[in-house]
Order: sequence, then C-alpha cells, then structure tokens
Amino acid sequence: MKYSEYQPRPDLLKDRIILITGAGDGIGRAAAISYALHGATVVLHGRTLNKLEVIYDEIESLGAPQPAILPLQLSSASERDYELLLDTLDRQFGRLDGILHNAGILGERVPLADYPVNVWDDVMAVNLRAPFVITQALLPLLEKSKHASVVFASSGVGREARECWGAYSVSKIAIEAVSQLFAKERVNSNIRFNCINPGATRTAMRAKAYPNEDPKTLPTPDSIMPAYLYLMGEDSLHMNGQSIDAQD
Repeated sequence: MKYSEYQPRPDLLKDRIILITGAGDGIGRAAAISYALHGATVVLHGRTLNKLEVIYDEIESLGAPQPAILPLQLSSASERDYELLLDTLDRQFGRLDGILHNAGILGERVPLADYPVNVWDDVMAVNLRAPFVITQALLPLLEKSKHASVVFASSGVGREARECWGAYSVSKIAIEAVSQLFAKERVNSNIRFNCINPGATRTAMRAKAYPNEDPKTLPTPDSIMPAYLYLMGEDSLHMNGQSIDAQD
C-alpha cells in the first residue's frame, strides 16, 4: 500500500494513550496534534517545557482530549527517572497504548576519523539508549493495552551508512535492530514494534543537516502524518518488525 495515501477514520485513536518523545516541534509536534485530533490522549515529552505548553494549549483549543506533559532530559536520564516515568504514567492512566520515539539529535556532519567522542555519546544517549530504555521500562504499561504500537524513528542513513553522518547513521542503523529484536522476541503478542523513516521533511534538523537546501521544496511534517497514523492505529495490527517510508 501507499502509506502516504492512507486515509484514517476520524476516531482511529479514540481513547488511546500515546507517548510522543520530542513533541516540542517538527514531526513530533505534528504527530501530537494529529494523534489528538484522531481521539488520542497524548503525553507530550520534550526538553523545553514552554514549547510543550504551547502545544498543550493548541490541542485543548482544538477540542481534542486533554493532553499531558512529561519533561525528561533523555541525554542524562537515570534509572530512577525511568522508574518515576513508569509510576507517573501508571498512576495517571493505568496503561499505555503507544509510543512514538521521535526525539533525536543530529550530532556532527564530519568524517568518523574526526568525530568528537562527547558528541558521539550524546547522540547515542538520545537516539539509541533512550528509546531502548523507555520501551523496556514501559513494557508493563504497554502489556495492559488491548493492542499497543511502538514506533521508532529511522532514516535513510539508518538503512545504509552514509559518509559524514557519523553517530546519527550508526544510531539509526542500531535502532532498526532494536525494533526488530523487540518484534522477533515477541515480549507480548499484544505489542508490535516498527520503524518509520520520515524522509526529507521541512524540519529544523533537516535544515541543519542540509544548510544549502531550500526548505520550501520539502514536504511539511503535517503532510507525512498518514503513515504515522497508520502505524499507530489498528489498521496496522498485522505489522511487526517492519520499517516503512512515510513518503512512499
């Protein structure tokens, strides 16, 4: 099927509780609003509280279910932070129906021979360690869902290493493996794990990676949401361990 042409029904995510990391702007923000408009209660994660508050207000003004805000610094989060995350979500909602692991950082666009080790560690912490640890920590809540969907953010450079993409490319290749391992090990038959590659999209990260590119030539985050809705809703119940392209 062409994921970009998927037409979700208006109540696709009604009564579902979905955590979105990196919801402050770009694709995460678009997904938060889109999921909320399709009936989900979205839990907004991000580094910058005031950005999350703006999106919170926007979702409320649209008449969508009241969201929740969950600030957490992924690059430095401890085991205790994740225990608190589990406790908070358990107390507030009692279950979790989906996670969109959207948060990510670009790192440096330099050859591996010159790659700063401290930047490497930050990229791995946010792009690889955090999605793995969050998923592992929240499995007890995902297991309480009738059918839960965990979606990891991949990339074209996560399918094949590309020169000068360094830690970002390595982290995305590894996250594809994390998704496949969770899927193959079938921790619970009610939970499915898949990857999505947004493709070239009009975001701040893309502009940083390609400073000479005209962003107006790229699709907006809103325009790629059909694929994000598809993976999070019940029309994709048969998909597990797959990696799709949002613009296909």
